[in-house]
Amino acid sequence: MDTFIQSVDERTRLAGANRLEILLFSLGKDESTGREEVFGINVFKIREVMHVPDITHAPDMPPGVKGMVSLRGQMIPVVDLAHFCDLHVETKPAVLIVTEFNGSTQGFLVHAVEQILRMEWNEIKVPPAMLANRLGGLVTAVTELPDKRIVMVIDVEKVLAETEVELDESARFEGVVAFGREATVLFADDSSVARNQIAKTLDTLGIKHLSAKNGEEAWARLEEFAERAATMNVAVVELLQLVLTDIEMPGMDGYVLTRKIKDDKRFAGIPVVMHSSLSAKANISIGRSVGVDAYVPKFDPRELARTLEPFIKPAQNEQ
Repeated sequence: MDTFIQSVDERTRLAGANRLEILLFSLGKDESTGREEVFGINVFKIREVMHVPDITHAPDMPPGVKGMVSLRGQMIPVVDLAHFCDLHVETKPAVLIVTEFNGSTQGFLVHAVEQILRMEWNEIKVPPAMLANRLGGLVTAVTELPDKRIVMVIDVEKVLAETEVELDESARFEGVVAFGREATVLFADDSSVARNQIAKTLDTLGIKHLSAKNGEEAWARLEEFAERAATMNVAVVELLQLVLTDIEMPGMDGYVLTRKIKDDKRFAGIPVVMHSSLSAKANISIGRSVGVDAYVPKFDPRELARTLEPFIKPAQNEQ
């Protein structure tokens, strides 16, 4: 199964060019429908793929978490993806996909892996509402294979959020206070979980905000800001003070969105902060190469507030 994992350098070049590789896998045949769906996950999030090792079952695990496995001295949780997709599968999963994102490592149980598919982000679309809702909101994007099968890209961030032990909300936002300055932020993220948390953090900071579900939608909103600024005869930075973007998004990823912003004189002076679960050094390096002003991992409201503060909060001589 090692052949499924390509070199980091090659995947890094793909990411910087609005391309990616998706590992295709199945969760088995659904007993209620008789169908075997095709799912996908960005290879950039995968650490390794292996046969399912011995799982240590533990009490008080969240629903869908089957237990823990020891991986080179590290205990990682094992998540049954079929459970989160509301699929009733009779066969036992045979493969464990070990993922690493947002500073955490976890394993996803799947029935089988198929192949790695190299694609461009503009070939990956936002899922129709009916499809997304059918799988409990876990499908963040879809694409079509040459054989006409539909691949559903899983929102692994939503899975992670639902398997985490929930912190008290007041503790999660402890120390996050309003900046005391009016500002407007545009943020783009294809994950509903991420968008909700970003919005709540910005509300707590007292910052006005607009959201977009992907880079293409964010760019369309930026064009609207530019048109409004031209009508008012002011710079766009007078209307919009910061762009916060995810990396992985259907249509246009965060790297391409950032490059377009930085290459367009209309948006001069508007900082771009990258907010992503892909927190490896390679991803940060790509972000810097396209002009990102700062990089912050998901999902920590306090860290997000600290990262935004230098760009939003008035300097000492302005207070």
